[in-house]
Amino acid sequence: MFSKSRINEPGPKAPEPEKKVPEAAAAPGMKSGSDFAAPVSRGKPAASVLSSDLTVVGNLKTTGDIQVEGVVEGDIRAHLLTVGESATIRGEIVADDIVINGRVIGRVRGLKVRLTSTARVEGDIIHKTIAIESGAHFEGSVQRQDDPLSEGRPGLAAG
Repeated sequence: MFSKSRINEPGPKAPEPEKKVPEAAAAPGMKSGSDFAAPVSRGKPAASVLSSDLTVVGNLKTTGDIQVEGVVEGDIRAHLLTVGESATIRGEIVADDIVINGRVIGRVRGLKVRLTSTARVEGDIIHKTIAIESGAHFEGSVQRQDDPLSEGRPGLAAG
């Protein structure tokens, strides 16, 4: 006789086709898929990169990560600091994690400090843990502290 049509029955919906934002219109770090691009949710922002043709005169401070490939004349405070092979920093570095591949002239304070084989450091290093690869050039003193990031430690010269 008659059979019931399934056209009007509620059932699993097919996913709607995703609207595409042209590649050129989508900003970096933005997710396409609607008329307005929405920021992509990430647990941690990408590191700030200072390119090799950039010279910064002044202090840098962030709770994030910095990768320096150019020249910085000033102090740097960050969570993770990576000094590139072509980089030169003249000033104090304070970070949780520091990887030095290039040149640093000034005091270095970090929980974890690593000097790679291409590192050239002229200044004191205050650390909780340190690794110095064979071939690294270092002139200064090394001092271990449980909390190297705190300011005004007894026995440290101000400067």
